[in-house]
Amino acid sequence: MISDRAAILQTREYFEKRLDSYLADLRQLVEIESKTHDAEGIKRAALWLQTQFAPLGELRRFETDAGAVLRLFRRGGGPRVLLIAHYDTVHPRGSWKRLWRQEKGRVYGPGVYDMKAGLLFILWALRYFSNSGRPHPNLEVLLTPDEEVGSTFSRIFIEDAARGADYALVLEPPTGKGDIKVSRKGVGWYRIKVHGKAAHQGVEPEKGVNAIVEASHQVLKVIEAQDPSKGTTLGPNVIRGGTTGNVVADYAEVLVDMRAWTLAEAGRIDAFMKELRPVHPQARLELEGGLNRPPMEPTPASMALFELARAIARELGFDSEPGKVGGGSDGNFTANLGVPTLDGLGAMGAGAHQQSEHIVVSELTPRLSLLAELLARLLHDA
Repeated sequence: MISDRAAILQTREYFEKRLDSYLADLRQLVEIESKTHDAEGIKRAALWLQTQFAPLGELRRFETDAGAVLRLFRRGGGPRVLLIAHYDTVHPRGSWKRLWRQEKGRVYGPGVYDMKAGLLFILWALRYFSNSGRPHPNLEVLLTPDEEVGSTFSRIFIEDAARGADYALVLEPPTGKGDIKVSRKGVGWYRIKVHGKAAHQGVEPEKGVNAIVEASHQVLKVIEAQDPSKGTTLGPNVIRGGTTGNVVADYAEVLVDMRAWTLAEAGRIDAFMKELRPVHPQARLELEGGLNRPPMEPTPASMALFELARAIARELGFDSEPGKVGGGSDGNFTANLGVPTLDGLGAMGAGAHQQSEHIVVSELTPRLSLLAELLARLLHDA
């Protein structure tokens, strides 16, 4: 058996020699604009991915209202490792004048960083094990079309796959500093609907119940429920209401974003929101929503997985701290089911969801090598 050091060198050389081919694949995928719920773009992206992945295992396609969920099974030795990525983006079709731009060591394009570059790490890791002669790990790949809007339709597939997995690896980008992610906040949303009573603002305002005023009282209550010391935030980031300037507003609504590091804190907020009561005795409240993604909380098993990945990264010439981020991913679902989960194993870059979105070309080979070597070590250490 070759040494770990020799394997690292072999793996890195494999990807260095094929970097141009990887970038050619990535360009094809990035140039298929696939905003969530853009039926045409999602369909084209799914078909391209299906064509690329099908020769590498047993591929199954499941249709949802958001588009196709692709599941690929590649039987091998050792523990079952679930690899997760999404192929939808936030960028509307036509919002980028140039879909691919490569300059000064960076590649720019819609979804290139979040997360098409990381998705293709999976494709190239599968090709590596098919071509390198090394034993093939026992893998399942899950590619989803609606992560950017909460994985409403994909969640059932993610959780089903997680129940059969020993480990889950998510190919979202690392933190801005390059850290692998071990913790993500839980994400929830709430809609507070406020029903008041209309009246003429000039003639008889006293007969009205102003829903906007009542909504303002509720916003102040919501803000008081935050706990910055625990990282729990509540953002009443959208408010709508009223009809015209001379009518007492009879309806308003507030959309609240909730983030929490722990399930206990998410539960506290949920109970609080359900106990909200109107200040005005004639106003009426309705509440919609709740926790969408449970927190991704680190466990001893996930931290052991992180330390293995960190050791490999150091052999490849870079380091990682245990990354923590406030945004959610599909890794939240796998971690909540008790599966040791690492996130942020994708491409280095910046500018997610912006016109500046890009990846750093020089960082591709070491990050690709990290994924491949991590899979190989999990098989070897089983």
